[in-house]
Amino acid sequence: QVQLVESGGGLVQPGGSLRLSCATSVKFFSIKAMAWYRQAPGKQRELVGGIRSDGRTSFEHSVEGRFAITRDNAKNTVYRKMDSLKPEDTAVYYCNVDRRYGLWYDWGQGTQVTVSS
Repeated sequence: QVQLVESGGGLVQPGGSLRLSCATSVKFFSIKAMAWYRQAPGKQRELVGGIRSDGRTSFEHSVEGRFAITRDNAKNTVYRKMDSLKPEDTAVYYCNVDRRYGLWYDWGQGTQVTVSS
């Protein structure tokens, strides 16, 4: 069974930064398009940004320019750097396969990000 383990969340003030990590046991990780998703209270889970196997990234409009995604194929890990955080970024963040390129694995537990003063 594939494991997706997100970490790095926490409480941060508006304008602050966080770096999230997602360690996976995905086979052939290097050729998978991976993505970060988030789910805010009372809302559906949404795609926030993805990284393809060639390293190209894409982002949802509301986070473009503030978020970055990288990957370390040797460690089967994908990262997300979030800058200039806003209260509306508060959510549980998850990683999984980019749904535009493949099927999801079972979801991990996610990591909570809370942006508040």
